[in-house]
Amino acid sequence: MELQLALDLVNIQEAIELVREVEEHIDIVEIGTPVVINEGLRAVKEMKEAFPNLKVLADLKIMDAAGYEVMKASEAGADIVTILGAAEDESIKGAVEEAKKQGKKILVDMIAVKDLQGRAKEVDALGVDYICVHTGYDLQAVGQNSFEDLATIKRVVKNAKTAIAGGIKLETLPEVIKAQPDLVIVGGGITGKEDRKAAAAEMQRLIKQG
Repeated sequence: MELQLALDLVNIQEAIELVREVEEHIDIVEIGTPVVINEGLRAVKEMKEAFPNLKVLADLKIMDAAGYEVMKASEAGADIVTILGAAEDESIKGAVEEAKKQGKKILVDMIAVKDLQGRAKEVDALGVDYICVHTGYDLQAVGQNSFEDLATIKRVVKNAKTAIAGGIKLETLPEVIKAQPDLVIVGGGITGKEDRKAAAAEMQRLIKQG
């Protein structure tokens, strides 16, 4: 089980300083969609240069022109790139093809997918590396989470690794670990803490035990 730190509401400099605090306790650093929108793929490039030993995920949430966008993210140094589960099969195939060519990985974000089980099965057959259940900010605000969704996709996913994102905190982490995802994605559960290093260290400890 790996731990990914999601950085959404920061600029490049803040992001680098934040990762410096917690780098020994995380496996993957995510340049979130808001950061990519504000700073461009330069944020991915600078993060990878600053932390060559960490894997960097570019959360592009690709919907179209997938091969091209995966190529550009790869050039910037991304190890993993995200595409939406709601995208066309052809787009997902294009993303997978380009990622393989570049030696990179594809994570499918299942945010807003209605038939989770059915779509997870289809996406799994397309050769993606990760399938991620994700409760977005707007649903977290009304108290929803993805824990049941993880169990739903784990029933059908045979090839890809599974991941979970959305509102995971230290208090809810044991429940997440029980469901045994391959990747746990945490944002505010680390970045919103006063002692971020301690929060990341404790999460890492629980994940490695799990």
